[in-house]
Amino acid sequence: MKKIVILIFSIVLVVGLGFWAYNLIQNKGTSVESGLFDFAISDTSTVDRIIITDLNSNSFEIKRNGVEWTDKDGKCIIKENAQNILFVIKNIEFKGYLPEKSIKQTINRMAAMALKVEIFQKGSWAKTWYIGTASQDHYGQIMLLDSDESGKSDHPVLMKVKGINGIIEPNFYCDPRKWACTGIFALSVDQIKKVEIQNFRDPARSFSVAKFGSTFDIKQNGLRLPMIDTIKAYRYLQGFKKVNFYLPNYVLSKKQVDSVIQSEPFGAMKVLETNGTSTLLKFFSIQGEESFNSEYGEVTNMDLNNFWCLLPTQQLVKCQFFVFDPLTRGDIYFSFDQSKFKKPSVSTKEK
Repeated sequence: MKKIVILIFSIVLVVGLGFWAYNLIQNKGTSVESGLFDFAISDTSTVDRIIITDLNSNSFEIKRNGVEWTDKDGKCIIKENAQNILFVIKNIEFKGYLPEKSIKQTINRMAAMALKVEIFQKGSWAKTWYIGTASQDHYGQIMLLDSDESGKSDHPVLMKVKGINGIIEPNFYCDPRKWACTGIFALSVDQIKKVEIQNFRDPARSFSVAKFGSTFDIKQNGLRLPMIDTIKAYRYLQGFKKVNFYLPNYVLSKKQVDSVIQSEPFGAMKVLETNGTSTLLKFFSIQGEESFNSEYGEVTNMDLNNFWCLLPTQQLVKCQFFVFDPLTRGDIYFSFDQSKFKKPSVSTKEK
C-alpha cells in the first residue's frame, strides 16, 4: 500500500512539474523577467530614429531618410556609425545578473551617469536603453531597459554584443564632430569646369586647369603651357572623385581657430563645377614639435603630415598632405618650367 501511495505521489509531482514547465515556456517573452533584458530588435529595418543623450544632457539624433541615415536636420553623417549602432541593436544579448546587494547602488549611479539611447520603430518610441559602466571583465555593460511593451525595469543587468568581446558604450556618442561626414569633394571629371591652385610660398608653383569639352587649358602662375598632355589632365581631375579631410578640430579653442584663420595661408584651392558651384579652401600650417630644413632650405617647425584647412562653411579641419599633394602639386602631372621654382637656400644649420 505504501509503495502505491509513493507511486501516485511521484506521478502527481511529475505531472505538476511538467505543467509548470509548460506554462513557463508559454509565458516566455511576456514575463516580467524578460523585460529585464529584452533590449534587442531583430528587424532593424523598422528602426527609423535614434536619440543619444549623454550624462551632460548633450544629445544627438539620427534618422532614416529612405535608405540613408542623416542627422535630425537631414545633413550627411558617417554611414558606418549608424550601421554599427544597428548591429548592436540587433545582436545585443543577456550576459548575466548583478549581485542582489549591488542593485540599489547601481541604480543610483546610473541615474546620474548613464548614457541614454531612445530607439524608435516606424515613427513610434519602442525602447530606451540606459547604459551604465562596463562589467568587471570589460566584456559587457551594465544596462537598464525601458520599453513600450514591458515598461521600465527596476533591475539593471549585464548585456553584451553577440560574438564580440568588448563594451557597448563606445558605439554611442553625442559629439556632432564624430558624426559629420568628412567628404570635401566627390566629383567626376565631367562635373569639373576649372581648378585653381595658389601657392603663396612659391607663386611659380601656382597653376590652373580649365576644361572645355574634351580640351584643356593649363596655366603655370598665369602663363599658358604650350604643350598639354590630355591624358595627364584627365588623370589629374580624376583625383577629385573622393577627397576627404582627416579629422575635425578637437584641439583648438574658438580663439585659437580665429587666430589661425586670420593668419597667412600657405595655399588655397578653388574648384568651379559645371553647375556653377564654387568651392574655396584655404590651407594653414600646423606647428610641429621639432625644427627641420624645408624643401625651400628654410628652418621650420611645420607639421610635415597634416595641415589646417578652412572649409567654405568656415569650419577648420585637419587634412593630410599625402591626400592633397596630388591635387596641389601640378608638377606631378604637368611639364612646368622648373627653373621658375624657388631655389632652396643653404640654412644656418647646414653650415
